[in-house]
Amino acid sequence: MTGWRPAATPELLRLRAETLAAIRRFFTGRGVLEVETPLLAPATVTDIHIDSIPAQVELAGRAQSRYLQTSPEYAMKRLLAAGAGACYQICKSFRQGDAGKLHNPEFTLLEWYRPGFSLEQLMDEVESLLRGVMPDLMASQRIPRLSYREVFQRHLEIDPHRIEPEALRRLTRERLPVDTAELDATDCLQLLLGQVIEPELPKYCFAYEYPAAQSVLAKITPDREGEPVARRFELFCNGMELANGYDEETDGKILRERFERDRERRAELGRPVPAIDEKLLAALDHGLPPCSGVALGVDRLLMLRSGAKSINEVLAFPVDCD
Repeated sequence: MTGWRPAATPELLRLRAETLAAIRRFFTGRGVLEVETPLLAPATVTDIHIDSIPAQVELAGRAQSRYLQTSPEYAMKRLLAAGAGACYQICKSFRQGDAGKLHNPEFTLLEWYRPGFSLEQLMDEVESLLRGVMPDLMASQRIPRLSYREVFQRHLEIDPHRIEPEALRRLTRERLPVDTAELDATDCLQLLLGQVIEPELPKYCFAYEYPAAQSVLAKITPDREGEPVARRFELFCNGMELANGYDEETDGKILRERFERDRERRAELGRPVPAIDEKLLAALDHGLPPCSGVALGVDRLLMLRSGAKSINEVLAFPVDCD
């Protein structure tokens, strides 16, 4: 049988091991607890832009539905509500249909939560982590921080929070070869950001204060112009998203409303409609401490460190190897 060899070279396998060790040293030095949570669970995200991979397991003599987790977020928040304090996790995560230059259905994620941290403090820590893990690649100056509005104003001369939907669809058609008839504002903004703007951003750049419709599990507050925005950021490096952070919404009632809207939208689109994770909401009702959290793609971090052009180069056995 052919095709058994790993895709990653021995040098890249060693670089992965060194990177994981450096991450653990970073958090050990800051007193952040390493935790583990299940990769297989009864509930999953309702986010309309993420599809989970379902699984069937036999428990107590009968088949039961489970999901491979798209991130450890829900379980880690249950730990936070139980008093675990600042914690991090390095684990495999899974997403349906994600395969390409920057995506593999199974990938390695670093996720951590900081009770009492503001979003700005968390951005500081993300930057400190990068400088600790890859000092040879990081310039001495601080990573620039631009609001989502500033990013779109600089590159497309629009205010993404106030542009009319039809004008946004028209702009998307002009810049990209896509049919926008079924796209909403979030779809258009994500396409423009990912395909038009990201390649033009500085080598390292934080973008923050996303549209309220893209809040996911982040708080929504007014910005300096009075516009409701999501308290979240993304870190872009070499034209790709590396990390996604939130000032976490702690009100279970607000999140239940968001989950229900997600489920309604998924039903309209004819996509699977997962049940709401009631244990997560019960944990929030018990009391999730004010905190900020972030997920960082380890495989993409390895791409940055190695100069790899495809995620397949840094994985021992990407999906294409099977």
